Amino acid sequence: MEDNQTFTILIVEDDTELREALTTALTYEKFSVLAADNGATGLGMALEKHPDMILLDVIMPHMDGLTVLQKLREDSWGKEVPVIVMTVLDDLEKIAAVVTAGGDEYVIKSEITLGSLVAKVKDRLARLNGGLQKPHK
Repeated sequence: MEDNQTFTILIVEDDTELREALTTALTYEKFSVLAADNGATGLGMALEKHPDMILLDVIMPHMDGLTVLQKLREDSWGKEVPVIVMTVLDDLEKIAAVVTAGGDEYVIKSEITLGSLVAKVKDRLARLNGGLQKPHK
């Protein structure tokens, strides 16, 4: 198994069961995981902790995911962080809004398994970094 411990993933998801399942699955794969249960908390954690990737729900209390994404992209660090947007919506207008706001990828929760989402995280990080070892800064 690759050593993913050097990567930090922030999960911003208000559904407790899904947030905990993602946390467990990513921790099992040796990622460091941060979690927030609403958009406002997630945005604050992202800007303070600078995770390597963010898994971001769209429909959440206190601040929706699209607003979080727009605010992230206004920040010098946040404009570069990879974000996978997760939602129950399969509305083409919402997908277009995610792309316009700067989402790197869009997944519909009912159409993806936990394992395939973890694989997507690993694949995205590997493609961005030329492998799963985090480059030294």
